[in-house]
Amino acid sequence: MAEGKPIEAMTEAEAQAELAGLAATIAKANRAYHTDDNPDITDADYDRLKQRNADIEAGFPALKRPDSPTDQIGGALADGFAKARHDQRMMSLENAFAATDVAEFDDRVRKFLGLGADARLAYTAEPKIDGLSLSLRYERGRLVQALTRGDGETGETVTENARTIADIPQRVTGAPDLMEIRGEVYMSHDDFAALNARVLAAGDKPFANPRNAAAGSLRQLDAAITRARPLRFFAYAWGALSEPLADSQQGALHRLAQLGFSTNPRTRLCDSPAQLLETYCATEAERAGLGYDIDGVVYKVNDLALQRRLGYRSATPRWAIAHKFPAELAWTRLEAIDIQVGRTGALSPVARLAPVTVGGVVVSNATLHNQDYIAGRDSRGEVIRGGKDFRIGDWVQVKRAGDVIPKVVDVDLTRRNNDAEPYVFPDKCPRCGSDAVREAGDAVRRCTGGMICPAQAVERLKHFVSRAAFDIEGLGARQIEAFYHDDQLPIREPADIFTLEARDAASLTKLANRDGYGAKSTANLFAAIAEKRAIPLNRLIFALGIRHVGETSANLLANHYGNWAAFEAAMAAAEVGTGEAWGQLVAIDGVGAVLAASVVQAFHQSAERASIDRLAAHLTVGDMARRGAVESAVAGKVVVFTGTLEKMTRAEAKARAEALGAKVAGSVSAKTDLLVAGPGAGSKAKEAQKLGVTIIDEDQWLALIGDV
Repeated sequence: MAEGKPIEAMTEAEAQAELAGLAATIAKANRAYHTDDNPDITDADYDRLKQRNADIEAGFPALKRPDSPTDQIGGALADGFAKARHDQRMMSLENAFAATDVAEFDDRVRKFLGLGADARLAYTAEPKIDGLSLSLRYERGRLVQALTRGDGETGETVTENARTIADIPQRVTGAPDLMEIRGEVYMSHDDFAALNARVLAAGDKPFANPRNAAAGSLRQLDAAITRARPLRFFAYAWGALSEPLADSQQGALHRLAQLGFSTNPRTRLCDSPAQLLETYCATEAERAGLGYDIDGVVYKVNDLALQRRLGYRSATPRWAIAHKFPAELAWTRLEAIDIQVGRTGALSPVARLAPVTVGGVVVSNATLHNQDYIAGRDSRGEVIRGGKDFRIGDWVQVKRAGDVIPKVVDVDLTRRNNDAEPYVFPDKCPRCGSDAVREAGDAVRRCTGGMICPAQAVERLKHFVSRAAFDIEGLGARQIEAFYHDDQLPIREPADIFTLEARDAASLTKLANRDGYGAKSTANLFAAIAEKRAIPLNRLIFALGIRHVGETSANLLANHYGNWAAFEAAMAAAEVGTGEAWGQLVAIDGVGAVLAASVVQAFHQSAERASIDRLAAHLTVGDMARRGAVESAVAGKVVVFTGTLEKMTRAEAKARAEALGAKVAGSVSAKTDLLVAGPGAGSKAKEAQKLGVTIIDEDQWLALIGDV
């Protein structure tokens, strides 16, 4: 678990502030890992951040953010590949780190299903391969499409590359007419060593580890390069099927093996959490001799009918969990501390280290989190690491797991130089010289320069053109950096992107005549920009780069307001903490006061509002299509559950309602259509009566949705 104040001792304001910081840090890590194949924190650090986030959410459920990391899957898509939607979303997995987490997982499953502690409940346990997720679509036994996971909903088309992998059958006999098989592309240790030997012999930079090598090999635009790389594939799951493979997880894996897929022979059937832990310990003990990288063991409910009942949260299945292995450690010298400035002005310290090999990977930099972490305190001033601070020249312990950049976790005071001085965190932005201040409740110092700060401006522009935002072909992070510093055709704010072609036409020095450009590439760039003048509302809201607004919260806002005019008018009308517009905003299920205030303030700050208006003038913003089961009697309705439900758990009722297209809210408002009230209904029922909201009991609800 990440270090920090005990949850039970936190105030609501402290919890809100830490959740905001965690959301930003984890989103950055997702982009680095999934999109760039260049992770910037360790797997273990990432897992601890997500666990800390989950722990705070459990202690303060009303504060769960719309852009909560628990709702995020994968990352944005890379340039260069065609994109396609998955028939069924590719989900992520919840993580476990200790035996108690596994026991709690079993307990949650039983409670959701209404099973007692003595009822038999079987699980499969299989090694968690550290590779790249891939989905294979077969039609009438023939491989027709291969997609990476991407952001879970849309993946990169790598069909021709997948055809070069020997473990992936081109044709299968006896399979369902439609079959989407999911698994992991990986590289064995021996093949990885041989590949790096060839790379070094050719004078090229070697791969850091097998996972990076596998991901880089599969995502080659030239399938011939992929063919020359020794990739392998383990199948472990499925998506769309025209008919079931089996009635159990274990049976489905056996069926996949019979169809010619490689499945992991170390998968075991377990009847209790104790057996799961025995399998975990045995797998960990034999990990080094497996011949390929794993980073844990995945547990899944074996009965597929129970899996269907358990269903999914927003980003993870309720019927599975990944039990992760511990991190790895090493000691090295802290040579310098650099300060990076992010999109929201956050000053982030980065440790520059004497290169050290940790788990087979050479590490030369690591995260130091923030000012307090360097000083040996948490964000509330409480002592961590026994109060030991980090100083330049110290011998420090670094921790990593998997293939990502580590963090500095400890210091050896016995090896500290006598003249080592405490690190003084800057109170001025290193990029623009503006004051760097730390507001109450914020874990980091932030540059106050705003858009005059080149670091913030560039990072916001990079965010604007990122894959989940405007996704403009040919205008990525590298091009944005160049255009920002261009004196003749500068891009200093988003609206400048859409005036680029007109400014180029009026310029004496044409873009087409510059290095790296030509007539065709320039025409392609202008066409790509023109194509994105029409943009869906949710993508525009996310692209604005408003603090605390992630993809999930952007979707919530877009789905609630429906169109740009309504959203813009509501934000302009809202006043933080008061009024009808504010009340409607915070009443959106999943929108908290911190996020709401951030959005409202963005539309009330004159400079930022003017920038937004200049951008909107160039755009046609698409209305949000209403999604869900349109045939359902509750599709599009706002439903609130209160009191005790007797025929299903609250979690199952909420999941069922959302599956039918309803919006489940946590509180009653004038927008509420239905209140489902069980025994013990209190203030929500009174508020519903006051507002004239229709109130029904559980039996009426079940009849309404056809579950009788």
